Order: sequence, then structure tokens, then C-alpha cells
Amino acid sequence: MKLYKLGTYALLLSSTLGLSGCLDLDETAYSEIIEDSFVPTEQDVAALMASSYSPLTYIMNWQGYFDLQEESGDCIITPTRPNGWDDGGVYRRMHKHTWTNESWQPYNTYQQCYSGINNANLVMGKIKAGTLPVGKLEASTLAELRAIRALWYSILLDTHGNVPLVTSFDSELPKQASRDSLFHFVVNELTDPQVINNLSDKVDITTYGRMNKYTAYMTLARVYLNAEVYTGTPHWQEALNYADSIISSQKFQLSADYSSNFKKDVDYTNKECIFAVPYDVINAGFGQFAKWYPPVSKEHFGSSYQCWDGSCANPQFINSYESTDKRLGKTWLMGPQYSATDPTKLVWTCNNYLPSLTCMKDGKNYTSIDYGYRVAKYEYDATTSWNWGNDFPYYRYAEVLLIKAECLLRLHKDEDVAAQLVTDVRKRDFDDQADATVTAADLKGDTRIKYGTLDWDNKIDVAGDQTPVVLGGLYDEYGWEFACECQRRTTMIRFGTYSTKNWFNHEAITDGHTKLFPIPLQELQSNGNLKPNPGY
Repeated sequence: MKLYKLGTYALLLSSTLGLSGCLDLDETAYSEIIEDSFVPTEQDVAALMASSYSPLTYIMNWQGYFDLQEESGDCIITPTRPNGWDDGGVYRRMHKHTWTNESWQPYNTYQQCYSGINNANLVMGKIKAGTLPVGKLEASTLAELRAIRALWYSILLDTHGNVPLVTSFDSELPKQASRDSLFHFVVNELTDPQVINNLSDKVDITTYGRMNKYTAYMTLARVYLNAEVYTGTPHWQEALNYADSIISSQKFQLSADYSSNFKKDVDYTNKECIFAVPYDVINAGFGQFAKWYPPVSKEHFGSSYQCWDGSCANPQFINSYESTDKRLGKTWLMGPQYSATDPTKLVWTCNNYLPSLTCMKDGKNYTSIDYGYRVAKYEYDATTSWNWGNDFPYYRYAEVLLIKAECLLRLHKDEDVAAQLVTDVRKRDFDDQADATVTAADLKGDTRIKYGTLDWDNKIDVAGDQTPVVLGGLYDEYGWEFACECQRRTTMIRFGTYSTKNWFNHEAITDGHTKLFPIPLQELQSNGNLKPNPGY
């Protein structure tokens, strides 16, 4: 998004809080704004809240939330390549679930979440104390700050579980909260009338990339959807209710083209996007793409920068797609890749094959740049010198429809309606509408993914648990629709495959402790109130 840049907000915030100085000594310096003379506008308020949002850009940056959610699942793999990517075994540990409390991806997520939380608490504290007067906008400002703070806690609820619950900006060492109490905090915050009734119900340029009423509903729907994982008690009906609230608003719809949700110029006019994280090529770049393509890719894409050849698809996940599903080609770069200037010149080929994580055999590295389909979901931006400005669709309307379908199936009611909702999501991706149509029986069948570790020929080596996946057909739909959108780990845990199934070089860790990431070592050492998560 090019109008509400989070990086620009951060700059505005620093000047509003009096953190910047005047460098021109010939000018008259005004050190403060008299409270009585300050009449804030909506843009001023947006600037004040910027620091509560801006850490979200870590999602698609180096060793950020993308890695946490995708590298730990069965979709994305980063093997050791000829040009590197061993990185001390960090990606192998993510794949095999052997991370520690010093691993970067869990640490980065923890730190960035608390950066957003602490910034929200700081601004709220100043508003309540009267040092940041926002006048008649106070109720809506505090509501939005509490909502974005709840969104941050919803991430920690899912990833780390038992974390400090900090609601004020002070110097006291926070105490650790249970996962169950964190769940109830998120729910109570977003359902509090002072929050939900004061959030905007607009869906336009002024709310793009910000918490409005529907983003709050979507956060509640997703949290309730995973409630059984978080608390031991399912809340399918509550998740269904919030999905229905979004549907009945009639403010959102599926895009006619699946790929239009991931264009470099996507903005508030996209009616499928409920909440986006805005990126900007100058202020807040989208950096994950550099891991997806080999160095020679600049010749294929006609770009000026060189990528680094890391992540690719797990062949098992690719093989699960239906042959007529256009999401396969719209998500992954496949087959021969030719020069942008000479369509007869082969640059490299994307093959659906990967020998192993290390790709070492008899002391030799057998990895080729041709191994593995690469992520092609997000439109490649060949016009920039480095960073992309593609916005990240954190919540899409397609997810609302699948959430409703899942809740109906789990509640054993209106199963034909559930099947129709999934069919509606699929329709844009199949030329033959008969292929797009699914039944409740299809959704309740087993997954199409052939689980088990793979040998060098990509054949099943150690099959492991082969118990059918409950609602396996719907499980596959989540995978195909939201591949590479930072959802796979959460989906696998909810459907019971994360700690039971083998895939690629990953063998199941069946005690289930890796469903939560460890509390970072640095946090344990600096705060005696914290205890490690079970199993660490």
C-alpha cells in the first residue's frame, strides 16, 4: 500500500513525541506544542499508532514469521545449496523440529510481538495520562491500540503460549501468563464494548492496514477456530458466529483472479483482503523473496538484483494438488525458465525433486539450482533495486469461507452448505466447474498428501503414522489456498498432523512439545518470573 506507509508513520511518531531535534540553528526552535492548541486530526492519530503496527513487517523478512510458520511445516523446505544455506543448521532444525531456545526464528517472533505490544502500551499510557491529547478521538484511538495489541497477543498465543501478559509500560518484570489466560485476554479485549464498539466499520483507504471492526472479528474467528489447541475446549460455534458476522456485512468478496491478491500494487480496492500488512520499497521492504530464487533468476525476471537461492517446495506437498487446479501454477514456479530478453535461452529449470536437506552424498554436494519448485505466489517486482513493496494479506475473505465450512463440518450441521462454501472458493481456479465442485464426503475424506520421509528418489522411506486425517479433504483445501501465507504450521496442529506425520526428512516428535516454541533463553535469563515451556 502506498498511502498509509508504516515507515512514514514511524517518522511522524518520532516528531510528535518530541524525539527529533532541529538541525538548522538559524531557525526558531519550538520545543513543545501547547496541549490546548493541539487539535489532532485522524492523520495525527494514525502517526501516533504507527509504532504499534510497524513491527508487523518482520512477517515477510529474514528469519521472521514466514520461516516460523512455513519452514516448520510440510510445505516449504530450505536445503543446503552449493552456494550455502547451511547457516549452522538453522533450517534443518526448523524442518526437523529440533530448534532450541536460542534459535532465531522463535526469538524474532517473540521480540517483534513485544515490540508492538510495548509500543501500544506506551502510547496508551501517554494518552490516558494526558501527555498525548487526542481530544474526541480518544475512545477510537484507545480501542484501536487495544485491538492491535490483542492481534500481537494472538500471535504469541499460537506460537509461544505461556508468555508475559503486559498491559502497561513500566519497568517491573512481568509475570508469565498461562496459554489459557492469554486466550481469554485476547477474546475479552476484542469483545469489550469499549473496543469493538469504537472500532471503525469502514473498509476503505482510511482503514487499510489498520484494525477495524472486521479485522477484530477475523482475529476472534481464527482464535476461536484454534481454541481446542489453545485451551483444550473447542469453540466452533463462536468461530462460526464471527465468520458469519463478516459474511453478513457484505463488505468483502472473493477476487475474480486468485493472483490479484498478491500483486505488487494491491491496495484497499481489493475486496478479498480483510487485513493487510503494508510494505514499501523504501521504508519497509518485503525481503523474503530473496530466498526463493537462484542467483541466475535476475536474467529470467529481467531484474537488476541477485537472489540467493534457498527455499523451495516439498515435493510431497506439490504432488497433492489436483492436476487441473490453477493454484499450482499461480503459487509455484515450475519447469523451464527462460531469459527475459531471449525467450530461446534456458536460464534454469524448476524440477519437483529434492534429494535431501543436506544434499550431501559420498562427501559431495548434489544440490542443483534446478531442484525444487520456487514460490511464485507474490508478483515479482523487477523494477526495484532491492526491496519489494507487495503488501502481505494477513486475513483474506477466502479464509472466512473456509472457517465457516470447517465449523459446520465439525458441528455436524449444514454439511451441504459447507461443501458449497469450499466450492465457491475453488471456482476461480478450475476451468471445468465440475472439477471445482466438492461434496461433504470429499471434505471428510483423507488428505491427498502421501506422508512419510522420502529417500533420494523421493519415494517413501519411513512411512510413519498413516492414520487418516479427520476432514483431510478440507485440510488440503487450506494447504492449497493458503500455501506460503504463514498459516501452514497452525493448520497442521489443528488437524493433528504436526506431531504425528513424517514428511521429507522430518520424523514426527510425538510428545507434542514442539507445538509450542521455547521461551527465548535471553528472556529466561533476564526475567526470573519466567519458566521454560514444557519439553525445553
